[in-house]
Parts: sequence; structure tokens; C-alpha cells
Amino acid sequence: MTDCQGDVEGASTPMELYEKLSEQGVKVRSLKSAKADKTEVDTAVQLLLKLKMDYKQMTGHDYKAGCPPSENDAAPNNGPAADVAGEDDTVDPWTVSTTNAKGVDYDKLIVRFGSSKIDQELVDRIEKVCGQKPHRFLRRGVFFSHRDMHQVLDAYEKHKSFYLYTGRGPSSEAMHVGHLIPFIFTKWLQDVFDIPLVIQLTDDEKYLWKDLTVEECHRFAIENAKDIIACGFDINKTFIFSDLDYMGSSPEFYRNVVKIQKHVTFNQVKGIFGFTDSDCIGKISFPAIQAAPSFSNSFPHVFGSRKDIQCLIPCAIDQDPYFRMTRDVAPRIGYPKPALLHSTFFPALQGAQTKMSASDANSSIFLTDTPKQIKNKINKHAFSGGKDTVEEHRKYGGNADVDVSFMYLTFFLEDDEQLEKIRQDYTSGALLTGELKKILIETLQPMIAQHQERRKQVTDDLVKQFMTPRPLNFNL
Repeated sequence: MTDCQGDVEGASTPMELYEKLSEQGVKVRSLKSAKADKTEVDTAVQLLLKLKMDYKQMTGHDYKAGCPPSENDAAPNNGPAADVAGEDDTVDPWTVSTTNAKGVDYDKLIVRFGSSKIDQELVDRIEKVCGQKPHRFLRRGVFFSHRDMHQVLDAYEKHKSFYLYTGRGPSSEAMHVGHLIPFIFTKWLQDVFDIPLVIQLTDDEKYLWKDLTVEECHRFAIENAKDIIACGFDINKTFIFSDLDYMGSSPEFYRNVVKIQKHVTFNQVKGIFGFTDSDCIGKISFPAIQAAPSFSNSFPHVFGSRKDIQCLIPCAIDQDPYFRMTRDVAPRIGYPKPALLHSTFFPALQGAQTKMSASDANSSIFLTDTPKQIKNKINKHAFSGGKDTVEEHRKYGGNADVDVSFMYLTFFLEDDEQLEKIRQDYTSGALLTGELKKILIETLQPMIAQHQERRKQVTDDLVKQFMTPRPLNFNL
């Protein structure tokens, strides 16, 4: 490999440097996925950082995959480039990893992705516009980042409505509590704004990426739909669809897919998603399918031929690359850009720096777990921020920032004052790790049991009703 400076000097224009960056990003991802020698990976990462810093010096703005420089980008004297944020964290639609026990550095991720922080001013504005106390996910920063939420609220205040779009990749029959986060919040948004919702089940994606049959992926989609319906969505305002079903029955949806595909180059999709020449063509074309629900005329039974209705997408921030691409394409095909609300990641029981896995039953609490399984998993596997002995813990206190039981309570305990008291007591040493775990167990057991009861009421006929293309009941 040539040295960093030699590579940079070989790029005389912003576009040349942009192309080098895209290629190097693909190379780094390929080396990591192939588990190459650490020295080789580190060298490639260092070159990528160097290229990013030189790109900022050359163009005056940060490199963004999928957003090539314009012809007018000059080379201003901007002084020393800032450090590239969040490079210790890997965040993309398929991989989330960090070496930090507190989890991903979300402030750095906002800078890296170019989104906007959900600050107190925005939370207050949402409360004012919807007339409801903000959801605990907003109050506590679980949803922490956005794109164009102020624009959505501006329009809503002028009596111009919007619709919601979120989704689920059905890779297994059982969902875990982390999968509920976007659906819990989306239901709240649907209720307080009284708006329609479309939910995409990307069974086609899971077939392309996983070692599963088409039939298995479709079956998982139907089973996951039952858990989603059990969250309490309004059947009169909600359409759930499987890509494997809907793509073949909706010409309007497929036409939008084709329009999006025409406006994204192979180089762009490689730069955004890290695809390589050995990936199947289905993967390369899939991002357009996830983008299409962002446009209202993809659902003619709901919105008719209207293409001007803005979409709001609540999702985890690892899905943002899909929608950066979508927002870039939208104005070029005459559609409004979708707005987004990004959530943080739900930590694995073993700690925020590890990833939950459907193949590891002990990495999370599943919606099928019994009260006994919930208790055993939390007691045995939930990473503790406490000290090694009771004496040390009483003296020095625990670290709530890395304690998984406390993190889970942040998601699921409604009472803000109670949560803050638990934090203070744990930090001071008044509350022991075992006692904190007991609070979490007593919070999750009834929540999961209630979900299971609601799911039992979801019949195959009800699933079919939710998944049948039909008019929805709403005013725009």
C-alpha cells in the first residue's frame, strides 16, 4: 500500500478525492468483514481518516457518502481539519459496534451523519403542537436526532398533515424487547397526531442477506406482524405490508422503486452501503425498495395519486444511510424529502458495547420469555455497573451509565422521578446491584406478560385485515 500523503496528492479535484474516499471506505468495510490482519485494517482506516481530513480542507465541508461534491466546490483555506468523529464506532444498517461501555457516542454520530440533535426546544415544540406530554423516549433522549422535524411541525400547524413509515426486518420468529422501541414510539406518534401509518416488513431483504428460504422469511414476516399489531396500532389507520407480497401487486410502488434505482449509481450505492463486486445484485438494488414507502403515491389505496404528502420515519439511526440516499433522490423525481426521527440503540444484556443477537437467547429479553426466564436472564447476564463487593459498592456507589439494568429502565420505566431516584440511590451506593435488577425484573415481567396476552388475541384473520391494501380512515 502507498503512504497516505502520496494517495492524497494524487487527487487534484474534489471529485477525484471523493471517488478515492468512496473506494477506501469500501476497502475498509471489506477488510473488516473478512477479518483481515489488524495491522492491515488499521493502515486502511488511517488512510481513510487522512482522506476525509483532506477532503474537508479541499471542499470546506465534511465528506458524506452518496453526496458527491458540486462543480463549484472550491478549496478554501479552512485551517486545520477537525478530527473525524466517531471513528471508533461502527454504525451501518448491518453492523453496530463500539469499544465504549457506555455505548455509541451519539453526539459524534450526529456530526458524522449530518443530522440535527433533538434539543429541549424541539421537545417543547412537539408538546405544544400535539398537546400531549412528550413521550418518555423524547424526554430521555432515546430519540435523539432528527432530519426536518421542524418542517413537519410547521406544516402540521398550518393544517397540512403527514404520514408515518417504519419497518421491521423479519429475520427470526421471535422479536426481543429492543425491537419494540420504534413501534412503541410510532404508536404514540400515530395517536397524538391522528395520522396514517405504513409498516414495511422487509422479508425480501432478509432472504438476500441471510441463509434463509423465501418461505421462511415470509413466515417470519407474518409472525412479526402479530407482535407489531399487539403494540396496539389502530387498524383503521395502519397498513402493514410484506415486500414479497406487495411489490408484485402494486404497480405504483414498483414504479417508484424503478425511479429511485435510475437516480442512484453503482458507485454511490457502494460508497453508502459498502457493497462489493461479489455481492448479489439483489442487495445492490434493495435500498430503492426500502426508500419507496417514503413517497405517498406508493400507496394509491391510501393516498390516491397524491405525491405531495410528507413522510416521517421513526427508526434507529443505523437505518439512516437508506434515507440519506432517499432524501438525495426525492427532489430529482419530484417528491418531498422524508423527515426522520432517530433512536439510540437498545443494549444487549452483556453491555452496550455488545450486540444483541437472535441466535443468542441470553443477549436480550425476548417477547416469548416466561417470567422465570426474564428473572434468570437479568440476574445472570445483565451487565452491572456495581462494585465487586457490597462494602465497596456502599462506599463508592455504582455506575448507572454502564449498568444495563438501569439502561433498560430508562426505556421502560414511565415515572421520571422514580427513575432519577433510582439513579441517585445506585450512584450513592444506597441501592445495590441485586436490588436494581429486581426493579427491572418487576418492570419487565408484567410488560412482557401483557404483550403476550395481547398477541394471543391477534388472529390470522386480523393479520390479513392489517395487511390487505385498503383505504384508511384519516383527514389530511
